[in-house]
Amino acid sequence: MNPVPAVRAFLRFWYDFVVGDDWRVALGVVLALAATWGLVRAGINAWWLLPPVVAGLLGLSLARAVRGTRAR
Repeated sequence: MNPVPAVRAFLRFWYDFVVGDDWRVALGVVLALAATWGLVRAGINAWWLLPPVVAGLLGLSLARAVRGTRAR
């Protein structure tokens, strides 16, 4: 039994689950998590950073999607 196809399918699932339709949103969330981690490590209470970043990324993603459907 060759485990490579199963591993490849598993990794493909996680890529599709995390990245989904828009890699920019996934990257933005990773950067926001890194910024939150950095602020917490510096002693700053940074619980407030993630919600507005995610809301902003959602708005940008929605604007790109609407713009894409209007162009068709």
